[in-house]
Amino acid sequence: MAASVKKEKERHIASVTVNQRKRTAYWRRHAGTEMRSSDPLKKLKSTSKYIYQTLFLNGENSDIRICALGQEWNLHKVYLCQSGYFSSMFSGSWKESSMMVIELEIPDQNIDTEALQVVFGSLYRDDVLIKPSRVVSILAAACMLQLDGLIQQCGETMKENVSVKTVCGYYAAANMYGLDSVTKKCLEWLLNNLMTHQNVDLMKELGVEVIEQLIQSSDLFVMQVEMDVYTALKKWMFLQLNPSWDGPIKQLLVDADSWLCKRRSELGEDEPFLCIEQGLPFTPVFRHVRLQYIINDLASARILERDNIIPQDWLSSIYKQQWFAMLRTEHDNDNGPQEANKEEFERNSMRCGRKLNKDGDYCWRWTGFNYGFDLLVTYTNRFIVFKRNTLSQPCGGAVSLQPRRHLAFRLRLASFDSSGKLICSRSTGYQLLTLEKDQEYVVMNLDSRLLSFPLYVCCNFLYTSPSSERRADTGEPESSARSVS
Repeated sequence: MAASVKKEKERHIASVTVNQRKRTAYWRRHAGTEMRSSDPLKKLKSTSKYIYQTLFLNGENSDIRICALGQEWNLHKVYLCQSGYFSSMFSGSWKESSMMVIELEIPDQNIDTEALQVVFGSLYRDDVLIKPSRVVSILAAACMLQLDGLIQQCGETMKENVSVKTVCGYYAAANMYGLDSVTKKCLEWLLNNLMTHQNVDLMKELGVEVIEQLIQSSDLFVMQVEMDVYTALKKWMFLQLNPSWDGPIKQLLVDADSWLCKRRSELGEDEPFLCIEQGLPFTPVFRHVRLQYIINDLASARILERDNIIPQDWLSSIYKQQWFAMLRTEHDNDNGPQEANKEEFERNSMRCGRKLNKDGDYCWRWTGFNYGFDLLVTYTNRFIVFKRNTLSQPCGGAVSLQPRRHLAFRLRLASFDSSGKLICSRSTGYQLLTLEKDQEYVVMNLDSRLLSFPLYVCCNFLYTSPSSERRADTGEPESSARSVS
């Protein structure tokens, strides 16, 4: 098998080399007079620019005519054979191999005459300028004609120009034409920007499949807390059902809440929204909201009840799960995760974030009951510090006085340019940390040369261990931290 693959590669390389020699000979034969001229201006034309102008644009010495979408191109078989599509057509026993005029059927609606002009022209020149606004059409034509080099160039152009205006179109095209690296780049951009730079037009464009991938990911760059993920989904769902809505982003939540209220009062709808026909398509997305980090805050839990979007059986299951987690913490010596379990961390960690608008001193905690683990986060003098607060700072809720508490965490920092592209980023990776009462731990020391504000801080935390991991405290060293592989 390997030998046959190697032989096929050698045959392909030999074929390409032969085609290149034919092109050179063809060009020399038809442009030789100009090459021998002593006129320096004409000598300058004996380049790919001359070939492009004379053979492609002027169609001199054409030996085949290509017709497509109501337009004609007078071209040359020796150049067309660079395309896998035409190489197969001309070298086999197809009837087109001896035809002087070929009618191309264009089944892909993304392909237009302008894209075909660029793609045919690329066969006659070394450099092709691809506009970001035209790249999808050119990619479609390049895929049809099997031009691997141009396909790769389209992919690089797309990755360099992902923005709020292009990301959905590029993502769809990348999936259609099999550009996995572009798909990955678009998803990374969306994970970074969906919550940090909310945009009405983007929310309208995002379909259920894409938003589901984003919401379930532990890499989603969440600002504030999980409740803000739910709120963003509520706004997104409202826009999907009311695509003609037009207004500023600040008005969106108000109108989405009013719409839900009207549905409950005027229509007399008592069923949770996800249980009725209109709401069913959104069920897979809301399934990935980490409700355990919403019901741990009273104000957020009341909003869930008021909105009546989430089915009651979902909430009952989460309340039961959280009640048992709290009992394990109080009565079963569950002091937090002590074993590396990356899968559990990615699936169930708390997601939260904070935006630092400018350099300075900051100290904050994220709201919600976290089983008596009051974690203070400080940014000062370019250090980020975690502190387990027990007695030194006021706290509005119950605080655990156990000698040691464990948690799993990951902290990421990022700053973005105006198009949402990463300027700089840093991550601690997944780590396990043990803290004693009122103990501090330096999480990250930042290089001021790499800092750019506003700076976005995103954290994932796991405060309790899975039920199968219940055990007594094993007396680990003070303030120990371990990476999770």
